[in-house]
Amino acid sequence: MQQQAAAAYQQTAKKTASPRELEASLLSKSAAQLQRIKDDWDNKQSELEGALTYNRKLWTVFLTSVTKDENPLPIAIKQNVANLGIFVMNQTITVLARPAPEKLAVLININQELAAGLRTQMAQAAE
Repeated sequence: MQQQAAAAYQQTAKKTASPRELEASLLSKSAAQLQRIKDDWDNKQSELEGALTYNRKLWTVFLTSVTKDENPLPIAIKQNVANLGIFVMNQTITVLARPAPEKLAVLININQELAAGLRTQMAQAAE
């Protein structure tokens, strides 16, 4: 599974122009996987653990990156991303403990909103 995530990251990296676009694409991919499972719970529930693992690994990378001293983000943003990452990890445990499609909504929303924010930031920077 980890090799697949790394391969997906490398494949996406080749297609994207910036680290922010890569992050947005990976967040969108994870949100889409979770959304498909939520929408077709009876047929896709068996894919839940894999999708949650992918999302958790993605957030682990974000948490590791944002908490490094050399990360240039302002401290407040670093703290917000770290807090969001901890929430995502806790929510993942909650979903795994008692799987239910409605519990995926918050993870989907966080990924979609963060991806949209990254894309907006890139668009503003390009102006």
